[in-house]
Amino acid sequence: MGIIKEFKEFAMQGNVLDLAVGIIIGAEFGKIVNSLVNDVLMPPIGKLLGGVNFTDLNLSLDGNVYKTLEEAKAAGAPVIGYGSFVQSTINFIIVAFCIFILIKAVNKMNRKPAEK
Repeated sequence: MGIIKEFKEFAMQGNVLDLAVGIIIGAEFGKIVNSLVNDVLMPPIGKLLGGVNFTDLNLSLDGNVYKTLEEAKAAGAPVIGYGSFVQSTINFIIVAFCIFILIKAVNKMNRKPAEK
């Protein structure tokens, strides 16, 4: 029973619990950012660019032109889905910026006041 008790002590340490909470919140935050990019930001950007749906942007390697990524995949064509890459890049930039703001705020709160 010694190993079970040791594992329980390890699992109940603050750092492990904080990490678990952070992972769960981070996963849910990722879903929010995906929705923000896919459902809020990209449609107006696509509209401004002439009705482009970024998820459909692809480069077919078989020489044919496909209107959508799904159409190309259904045909079994090898494609580069660069529109999905653009959306993933925007997701990353938003998440990285949010983490930057969060770390900046935490550092500001942890900063010791200047001595007089």
